[in-house]
Amino acid sequence: MTRIGNSDLTVFPLSLGGNVFGWTADRDASFAVLDAFVDGGGDFIDTADSYSAWVPGNSGGESETIIGEWLASRKPDGMVVATKVSQHPDFTGLAGPNVRAAAEASLQRLGVDALDLYYAHFDDADTPLEETVEAFGRLVADGLVRNIAVSNYSAERIREWIDISDRLGVPRPVAVQPHYNLVHRNDVEETIIPVAEEFGLGLVPYYSLASGFLTGKYRSTDAAGQSSPRAGGAAKYATEAGLRIIDALEEIGHAHGASIAATSLAWLRAQPTVAAPIASARTVEQVPDLLDGGRLELTDDEIATLNRVSEWTPSAS
Repeated sequence: MTRIGNSDLTVFPLSLGGNVFGWTADRDASFAVLDAFVDGGGDFIDTADSYSAWVPGNSGGESETIIGEWLASRKPDGMVVATKVSQHPDFTGLAGPNVRAAAEASLQRLGVDALDLYYAHFDDADTPLEETVEAFGRLVADGLVRNIAVSNYSAERIREWIDISDRLGVPRPVAVQPHYNLVHRNDVEETIIPVAEEFGLGLVPYYSLASGFLTGKYRSTDAAGQSSPRAGGAAKYATEAGLRIIDALEEIGHAHGASIAATSLAWLRAQPTVAAPIASARTVEQVPDLLDGGRLELTDDEIATLNRVSEWTPSAS
């Protein structure tokens, strides 16, 4: 188990991403994945109110609705559910009234009394940050949200949020959700992790497997013939530098009897301030590798090898 920043949330150190629920995993497949995750020891689910509005015929909130129906059906103990606000088509941005309305809608879809971890999904330059911070603080004061978090915020804006929180006397964020993995390191390690270390924030990285590239399934820049909607995003990493990372992951994983994906997640877990990487599964068969990634402990030498082989990978490649 791991603690998320300086909060009172202790979770299995791998978060199941809900972005595929209502997209590449229908209700039945999503229920099966959630069941397998919990049966294997998982207890931390990450979603957003906008998932999956990009799918034709969807309007946003589909992932939360499926998770809510699963929670009502299974009634599991000790689940931690994180969701986000700012990108739902009906609740865009982080103006105060919008944050409140979006939180209430998420609570209804999820069927819970309070949101364990509530993220500002993307910074909103059109809304004064003080208004947003105050709105999140009110949600905590009113018992609708237990912990505040930010996603896709710059280090400078995280510092500004914390300064405003202290001035207003409202709770600080406890977690940060950045895009972070073995092929996208530089900006997070140079700017976000130092802020997280200074203020006791926990990192909950997304794109932990680089759209599937760090599973080892995509070793070609040609995504033709790949059935996954994410194949194109993964294939762009299949450069000479990217494939060296895959080879190193494969060799290290083999020594542990672990997959490339599990080994990649284990590396991410070993990084400073990281609490629980986020990874999603479309099928039950993909779940064991994710759970293994939450348990595998790499040696210092193995971590150093992966650091070295990925060191010069461009952060925006």
